[in-house]
Amino acid sequence: MSQGQEIKNIEDLKILVVDDQPEARAMLKDMIVGMGVTQIFESKDGRQALEFIDAAFDFVDIIVCDWNMPSMNGVELLRQIRSVDPEMPFLMVTGRTDIDSVVEAKSSGVTAYIRKPFSPAQFEAKLRIVSKKVR
Repeated sequence: MSQGQEIKNIEDLKILVVDDQPEARAMLKDMIVGMGVTQIFESKDGRQALEFIDAAFDFVDIIVCDWNMPSMNGVELLRQIRSVDPEMPFLMVTGRTDIDSVVEAKSSGVTAYIRKPFSPAQFEAKLRIVSKKVR
């Protein structure tokens, strides 16, 4: 987000959804649209997300990313993001529940994570928490 600007409403956010499954991206986008957000970008994997962010860094306030993806998984993307922006709000979407995965996500700097399956209300609550980290 550009310095000096302030997020007043969740509707003002610009969110990047990263997931290799088109159906999952569509579901996440529908939930985000349901919250009133209109500026939603999408990437099919971590590499495409990095290319988008390199070209349009100021167009992303929050990254919502699946963990398991080919080419570059969510944790690898998170580490790349953290190397250039330690504060970018990053919500990891995962089916992983083992303690090692939780520790790996936290040690890599994830802002928050949500375990699949989740309801639209659970997702909205988590995204609202993450949105408070937007600078």
